[in-house]
Amino acid sequence: MASATVHAQSSDTDPREKFSFGMKAGMNYSNVWDEQGQDFRADAKAGFAGGFFFGIPVGEYFGIQPEALISQKGFKGSGTMFGSPYSFKRTTTYLDIPLQFQLKPAEFLTVVAGPQFSYLLHEKNVYTHGAGSSVQEQEFDNDNIRRNIFGAVTGADLIFSHVVVSGRMGWDFQTNNGDGTSSTPRYKNRWIQFTAGFKI
Repeated sequence: MASATVHAQSSDTDPREKFSFGMKAGMNYSNVWDEQGQDFRADAKAGFAGGFFFGIPVGEYFGIQPEALISQKGFKGSGTMFGSPYSFKRTTTYLDIPLQFQLKPAEFLTVVAGPQFSYLLHEKNVYTHGAGSSVQEQEFDNDNIRRNIFGAVTGADLIFSHVVVSGRMGWDFQTNNGDGTSSTPRYKNRWIQFTAGFKI
């Protein structure tokens, strides 16, 4: 009498070992640091953040997570220029490309950190000022702007099946002005980011 044993192979591979792709959207809460010039003071402001991400496994517990995000940063500023007070709101829209290294201690948690490259796509300034406003506005509009900025990000993803809730902190290592000759306030961006998304 012959007998055969059939072994069912489980298809429930640990999701940490699978390639993944997803989209996410949310908000940045940004401000600046290392600020100098024109008695410059800044307050934080909110902006949009969203885009794509990939999960590239390197074993069960490690991986690489590149992303491509449209990210609004900026601040609300005030100070004095040529003895006249001013205030304004600056919104900078970047293409952020973080290259994050993953630590995956559990299926529901991924910790990430790594360098980020940012490219300035658009800048919008809204001014409120008194006497001498045209001179003040020209000083900001003629800034020698740095478009390519290098920085870093760190944070974590909480994973609930296909839903991903993410938190990030980031900061630039380079200032906004290109060669340092500009008379406008010098600063570096920093931000907190919260997003929710879907991955496959």
